[in-house]
Amino acid sequence: MTGQPPADQHRGLTVTHRRYVPASHAHYGGNLVDGAYVLGLFGDVATEAAIRMNGDEGLFASYSDVQFREPVLAGDVIEATATVVRTGRRSRELAFEARVVCRADPARGASAARVLDQPLVAVTATGTVVVP
Repeated sequence: MTGQPPADQHRGLTVTHRRYVPASHAHYGGNLVDGAYVLGLFGDVATEAAIRMNGDEGLFASYSDVQFREPVLAGDVIEATATVVRTGRRSRELAFEARVVCRADPARGASAARVLDQPLVAVTATGTVVVP
């Protein structure tokens, strides 16, 4: 394929988004947010990664692993990251990590929050995006 860079040139590409989790997304006791919320964030960072690699949004094909490690709560600030770990002719394998970087602190007041000294790794996953 003359003139085409090798597909593996994108290995290591990382995309990160941050998002505040509003109270409207808490579905369970204790302001717990369902896991699908973070999977939606992973879809967003996967889409940007596909655009950066191929100039196309691509299609999220599958997850091969998802681990819910810490709770995500209303009032959290979440950082979702996708890193390209493998590239094929049309497929891109991505490693995902969602970290809680800020958390509400209602003991100090209704709108109080704090930046965490060490982010909490809330969700990890591995997924595949397919591009045209």
